[in-house]
Amino acid sequence: MKHLGKQTWVIAEGYIPKYGNGPEPEFTSHETACILNTGDEEANVKITIFFSDKEPVGPYHVKVAPRRTSHLRFNNLEDPEPIPKGTDYSSVIESDVPIVVQHSRLDSRQAENALLTTIAFSQ
Repeated sequence: MKHLGKQTWVIAEGYIPKYGNGPEPEFTSHETACILNTGDEEANVKITIFFSDKEPVGPYHVKVAPRRTSHLRFNNLEDPEPIPKGTDYSSVIESDVPIVVQHSRLDSRQAENALLTTIAFSQ
């Protein structure tokens, strides 16, 4: 199958709540980039995180195998540094091959969980 999507994606809205309500890891409050690679080549993905009050951090490096999806929790990004919880941020996701990116957040700070999802902006 051919590569579907774009090579640059932007998620302008980002926020990892400081805590959650319910059993972990299923109900840990989190942000996720759902990355789809439909092509026959591995996608080498770089993520840069932007903040309102400090310089950007990154890139974080992720690989997505051919014809696979990766649901990447921003909470799990560690290198070059963890993304702080309770802080607004934005992300730019770049790939060496076209990919599709969808953004989602689980906010479990209340017993009535909230799930937000949207397609990222592609360039």
